[in-house]
Amino acid sequence: MDYKDELIEEIRELKEKHNAVILSHVYQEGDIQDIADFVGDSLGLSRKAVETNADIIVFCGVLFMAETAYILNPDKKVLIPDPNAGCFLADTATLSKLKSKKREYPNAAVVSYVNSSAQIKAYSDVCCTSANAIQVVESIPNKEILFIPDRNLADYVAEHTDKKIIPWDGYCLVHENISIETIQRLKDMHPNAEIVVHPECKADARHIANYIGSTSAMARYISESPAKEFIVGTEDNFVYRVRRDNPDKIFYPVGTKCIGMRRITLEKLRDSLLEMKYEITIPENIRRKAKKALDKMLEVV
Repeated sequence: MDYKDELIEEIRELKEKHNAVILSHVYQEGDIQDIADFVGDSLGLSRKAVETNADIIVFCGVLFMAETAYILNPDKKVLIPDPNAGCFLADTATLSKLKSKKREYPNAAVVSYVNSSAQIKAYSDVCCTSANAIQVVESIPNKEILFIPDRNLADYVAEHTDKKIIPWDGYCLVHENISIETIQRLKDMHPNAEIVVHPECKADARHIANYIGSTSAMARYISESPAKEFIVGTEDNFVYRVRRDNPDKIFYPVGTKCIGMRRITLEKLRDSLLEMKYEITIPENIRRKAKKALDKMLEVV
């Protein structure tokens, strides 16, 4: 048994010992996805966090995701293997700036993408994910929507609603850097490939795509499409999942990596279960308000 196999065995034993569940985002490395009890996008992981009977949730993702799991499950211990697994996009939205923006648009509903801090969620009317952003916006009566923090997702939503979308000037480094030139170069090399991209991509990249969707929606589209080749416009680790689920299809990743996601390793996961670290805590007054916004999101779809 080599070192990796020993690590995996130890993680499984510790998981059983502590009645823990391991949740992994699809942007995690393949080894993490393989050992997880559930792999999914932000919406799917939020639902699994609510449904689990485990005493401990170990969240293999970035910090805001682990915070979301705790907000929804305050009676459970929620651990993140690396507390420095941050999200550039989430960090672009601060409470002071949001309050200032709200004063500018007092009649606007605040819709926050789940890629945001607990404080931002607490100040929001409702949260959304890339999988349900359009439905969430359509579900609220306000005609003006202060949509934070991703400007590209806001632009995508604006293309699908008659409501006035007021964007925040934040963006995901991974998706912002997916250029139309890169996609076009891959398309020239693989003319039969379909292009699938995440809505956090810029408009020019979205507009040449055959399909735009969250990671779960892209995975579903890829499985159902008769096409055999795909250019994939999102974090490269997503390709690990769809390649495993569709071994007869060929994938061309665009070459993007999320540094925060990739901070999680098997060693850190083992240490998290071994030492019960690092535990997520959020002040109760903030958690309660944030939970209301998340609960409204989960009611939509």
